[in-house]
Amino acid sequence: MRNIYGETIQDLEKYFESIGEKKFKAIQVYEWLYEKKATSFDEFSNLKKEVREQLKKDYCLDKLEVKKRQVDNLTEKYLFRLEDNEFIEAVLMKHDYGLSVCVSSEVGCNMGCAFCESGRLKKVRNLLPHEIVLQIMAIEEIIGMRISSVVIMGIGEPLDNYDNIIKFIKIINHPKGIAIGARHITLSTCGLIPKIKNLSKLNIQINLAISLHAPNDTLRNELMPVNKVYSISDLISTLKEYIAITNRRVTIEYVMLNMVNDTQECAIELAKLLKGMNVYVNLIPYNETSHLKFKKSSKERILKFYDTLKKQGINVTIRKEFGSKISAACGQLRSKEV
Repeated sequence: MRNIYGETIQDLEKYFESIGEKKFKAIQVYEWLYEKKATSFDEFSNLKKEVREQLKKDYCLDKLEVKKRQVDNLTEKYLFRLEDNEFIEAVLMKHDYGLSVCVSSEVGCNMGCAFCESGRLKKVRNLLPHEIVLQIMAIEEIIGMRISSVVIMGIGEPLDNYDNIIKFIKIINHPKGIAIGARHITLSTCGLIPKIKNLSKLNIQINLAISLHAPNDTLRNELMPVNKVYSISDLISTLKEYIAITNRRVTIEYVMLNMVNDTQECAIELAKLLKGMNVYVNLIPYNETSHLKFKKSSKERILKFYDTLKKQGINVTIRKEFGSKISAACGQLRSKEV
């Protein structure tokens, strides 16, 4: 049975037309699901009884099971159990501008980045749209507050689950859905070039973040196997096309690994690579994990790297550290369960 939280407005309009009903009922359903937070089809009081009974036959309202919740000052980490007994994670981050949730897009990940805990455990399957939507719904219900921004940056490579991710974005972005503005939705990818090209043609104003993490092919090949398929030069030219088509600035994510990619040579090389592009670099302090050999760069090395980029005219920020006390590195909580 389909889960109704995975349906776009267009899906529900088609559904209602297929059962001989007016398609405006799709909006009414969204209002019950996302505004009134109904938990049963019987609560949909402005739909006639026969329609409610038909909905019960065709759809379910099942939620995710929260297996574990860990709380730190500015961060909360959630482990969810899915219907097939697989596990995924989401992280709530408390910023001064609002609440943000980092959602997972897959069970496991096939990208195999050397420094990433979730890449250590191979991909089992894609998440369906409702399984991504319900991560946000569950957290909103637990904390009793509204989520104002979403990053698709948890377990999985979002563009390796392209169709379901686009559907998820449409659901949470709809004003009658979770109503998160497109500019408050960030999709992070390690650089699947054909899918970035597809994304550029959709005319959705979301933020694109690229997990780069190295300024040259030799180092990136070691850290990120995807680079052997899509080289840095091809990725950069694709990003230039993306920026020209969408007129949107792209974020370059760069995780700071001690004595690996945090040298002054790397900083200068990165600056040359990005010169003149409408991008900004987000330096990310590494969340260490007991399973992997990498260590976090010292504060001094991060600041020196930052200063070098600044002097070379690159827009750069250092990401605030979240969740190091609660296993908030991507995949750490799940890895303890599988």
